[in-house]
Amino acid sequence: MKKPKIAQKSPYVLDTKAGNYAWCACGESSKQPFCDGSHKGTDFTPIIVEIKEDKKIAWCGCKHSQNATFCDGTHNGL
Repeated sequence: MKKPKIAQKSPYVLDTKAGNYAWCACGESSKQPFCDGSHKGTDFTPIIVEIKEDKKIAWCGCKHSQNATFCDGTHNGL
């Protein structure tokens, strides 16, 4: 499988409301860190995440986190 594009080498730290989010897995979205459909025609699909309460989240920006949608510091080694 092709590797995702690195959208940025740091997390997107956002105040996030409770709800469902489609996290961009390909790195091509213009609405980072969320999906805008740019993956169409690729092997990538967004990852749907349910956030149960309002909170600050460090969404993965490098698209290589072992913690999927959330930053785990992997960007420090890229």
